[in-house]
Amino acid sequence: MKYKDYTYEAVELLKRLIATPSVSRDESRAADIIEEYMASRSLSPRREANNVFSVCDDYDERKPTLLLNAHIDTVKPVATWTKNPFAPVVEGDRLYGLGSNDCGGGLTALLQTYIALKGRDRAWNVVYLASAEEEVSGSDGIARVLPLLPKIDVAVVGEPTEMQPAIAEKGLMVIDGTAHGRSGHAARNEGVNAIYEALDDLTWLRDYRFEHVSELLGPVKMSVTMINAGTQHNVVPDTCRFVIDVRTNELYTNEEVFDIIKKHVNSEVKARSFRLNSSRIDPGHPLICRLTAMGLRPFGSPTLSDQALMPFPSFKLGPGKSSRSHSADEFICINEIDNAIDTYLQMI
Repeated sequence: MKYKDYTYEAVELLKRLIATPSVSRDESRAADIIEEYMASRSLSPRREANNVFSVCDDYDERKPTLLLNAHIDTVKPVATWTKNPFAPVVEGDRLYGLGSNDCGGGLTALLQTYIALKGRDRAWNVVYLASAEEEVSGSDGIARVLPLLPKIDVAVVGEPTEMQPAIAEKGLMVIDGTAHGRSGHAARNEGVNAIYEALDDLTWLRDYRFEHVSELLGPVKMSVTMINAGTQHNVVPDTCRFVIDVRTNELYTNEEVFDIIKKHVNSEVKARSFRLNSSRIDPGHPLICRLTAMGLRPFGSPTLSDQALMPFPSFKLGPGKSSRSHSADEFICINEIDNAIDTYLQMI
């Protein structure tokens, strides 16, 4: 195909995906479209649940292997859309639709890059993976398919970064806290108020500053985002439950941060999972050096992606802006997709 044909193909495929609802854990029809499209281009796709992938047909185990990855699922549309989120509409250079920016642009641009590399002389093996359940870090997403791939040396994740390389991203840990008291009648000096028992812990969580601050990601950030206590106005509550959203930098593991929190609070605390750690890639990695030489600027990203589940170096590089993700009237610019394909090919 001619170069501009790759952009045209990416946009047309993205229109089909927008028109096919693919909210997390309900991506089968979108996976069907990607699988059928890849088969029509002789890419020998394989499928695991709703994850679709292809390994280059000239795979050479003596070469390093590059994974091109983006996700097919979306969040649910918010109520403030003024357009039909499942009706792809082009207005000028903008393609509107749910998932267009997060991350259909990266998904289709990486696929066209993979197609364009087919048959070319390369220093890398290339694997393409359209993964499922990214928005919910689901067990049937990338974690399920990674064991089926060849050994990966580095991955490019097509999340929207305005085509600047995000060489680190924050991790996520959600902690459930419970402060215990003793119930009693509010009119008498009885019981132990669990809300008051929680106050010192909530203040510490608000004010504590972790020692190690990342040059790329800044400090670890803790936020108490939910709280619940009491049954009625005249009963002293015996339990106060709260939720802590923790965004870790690459200088701590989630387990290390949890141990610090547990040591300092009196409430009972339990992490829902430790699996979504912060990730980073060496700024001196050849691909990052290549992108820097092309005039791009490495940075640290506060948002989570499937990188958190990758046990190998990875970075985010994709068309679109992160601020458009999960928002009403989401869109991607066609020239952003065009530029993405060009940048990916120059990089590789």
